[in-house]
Amino acid sequence: MSDEAGLVPEIEALAEKLGQAKASITRRFIGQEKVVDLVLSALMCGGHGLLIGLPGLGKTRLVDTLSTVMGLKGGRIQFTPDLMPADIIGSEVLETAEDGSRAFRFIEGPVFCQLLMADEINRASPRTQSALLQAMQEKEVTVAGVHRALGQPFHVLATQNPIEQEGTYPLPEAQLDRFLVQIDVDYPDRDTERDIILATTGVEEAESHQIFAADELMAAQQLLRRMPVGEAVVETILDLVRACRPEDPTAPEQVQRAVSWGPGPRAAQALMLTSRARALLDGRLVPTIDDVAAMAAPVLTHRMALSFAARARGESLGGVIQAVAENVTRVEAAA
Repeated sequence: MSDEAGLVPEIEALAEKLGQAKASITRRFIGQEKVVDLVLSALMCGGHGLLIGLPGLGKTRLVDTLSTVMGLKGGRIQFTPDLMPADIIGSEVLETAEDGSRAFRFIEGPVFCQLLMADEINRASPRTQSALLQAMQEKEVTVAGVHRALGQPFHVLATQNPIEQEGTYPLPEAQLDRFLVQIDVDYPDRDTERDIILATTGVEEAESHQIFAADELMAAQQLLRRMPVGEAVVETILDLVRACRPEDPTAPEQVQRAVSWGPGPRAAQALMLTSRARALLDGRLVPTIDDVAAMAAPVLTHRMALSFAARARGESLGGVIQAVAENVTRVEAAA
């Protein structure tokens, strides 16, 4: 109990600082508080985010603003069909010195940063997409047999256009699973869109300021992992993840009928971390089962797939996940 009491002032101080960071971000990324919360949650958990949204909704602006506010060295890669793995991780070049001697020198690619924006990641070939697999999981790359560490911390925020799918290569399941959360960026409402055009078409635009430093972010990530989690939350996470697997005997009939494959253990780990992050952003010491339910869609959507018959019936993964989450949390609350 004394350990938890000692965490209270640290949590409160971090929550206040996160509030300042969020306010600084929303000065430039207007009206999308839910998106900002999810992106901050991904960073606080030390994970990566997959941003799904149409062009022109501010995804690039968001990542650029995040690098400033969080004090991270930013990098950007525009994924195209002709992009090669060396364009991402770098390559060795043969140089000739003044004395005539020759030696290889490694030239770092844009992945050597702390916050990487992978723009339209599904435009590149699977060979090029795979260049990020080791970077996202192990925070290092291997070139010519040499392991080279990336920035600390290292985060990837990738974007995808949900409509235009011609000439694209869907990300494989193994790579999707490496993204902590899927973040849907929707159209703004009328009032928000009005604020956007007034704020961005004048002579001056609002600026964001640095709130965190890289070492402060890493300390916050460790603090998040020290947050206590109640047994009811742990059981809710396990019940929810296992209920979304069609082959599991505890899965409801709707999942067995509509889902082709379900989430693995990484989903449970992601729910444990993001539930803490949601509580932290709200200034609370302990996550609740409501936090688990709120993070179900961002964590599970890209880790599941509908069957062909379910797609033909017009079912959606969002609807299935929401129904399962409501049922699980209702049962856990009653218990």
